[in-house]
Amino acid sequence: MLALHAAGAPRRRASLAVLGAGVLVAMQLCTLVPPAQAQSSVTALVRISDLHRISRWAYPTYEAAVRASPSPRARTLGHLRFLTGDGQAELYVVLAAEQPLSAAAWVRLELPGRPNGRTGWVPRDALGAFHTVDGYLLVDQRDLRATLFRDGRAIFSAPVGTGKASTVTPAGHFYVMEKLITLNAPLYGPFALGTSAYAPTLNEWPGGGVVGVHGTDEPQLIPGRPSHGCIRMRNADIARLWRIISVGTPIEIT
Repeated sequence: MLALHAAGAPRRRASLAVLGAGVLVAMQLCTLVPPAQAQSSVTALVRISDLHRISRWAYPTYEAAVRASPSPRARTLGHLRFLTGDGQAELYVVLAAEQPLSAAAWVRLELPGRPNGRTGWVPRDALGAFHTVDGYLLVDQRDLRATLFRDGRAIFSAPVGTGKASTVTPAGHFYVMEKLITLNAPLYGPFALGTSAYAPTLNEWPGGGVVGVHGTDEPQLIPGRPSHGCIRMRNADIARLWRIISVGTPIEIT
């Protein structure tokens, strides 16, 4: 995305506590293994985010290696990053964690980057305090409509434009990485959301092909499939969505 400015995203962060208040809530979520197994020597996991009702995200505290499994000897998939391709604070949605949750425990997170859909593991102390978001954004490419759900009900819905057959919008589970205000770029309308999704066919955009949700200077093409992989909205609609959606909100593209 071009000529974008972050809205409210911190460029520098103070030190974050390893165990935040959100962790105490997370510990009350359903255990993903039977109680008998949880009492054995096998490490139990708790679900941190369900990606629909309640989800949790965090900023990194250091550039930790992301592992394929919860072990310092597991294969390295990449490293946590402090900044996005737009130079704004990068964040990570946390999916699950070892129980009991401590600084030495491992947490599983969504990993932005190609190929889409990867997850990985980092030590709990590689992330700061957990932040909570409620709901998710559903982008239905068949009906060409985006709907924001909160507390199980739709609070926003609007038609969208998605990718052409040759430059498709990727399907899968993603999240809002950053909220941006566009500067002198009518192509993107007044606002944009940077996401954790990457275009599967193009990578020459700034940021390496990050899929955005943004406005447009061609509203007559919406609803439709006119884009290079991004999700377009009419400017009035992206302005409404931008005001009510939070960073870390899951995005489900079908």
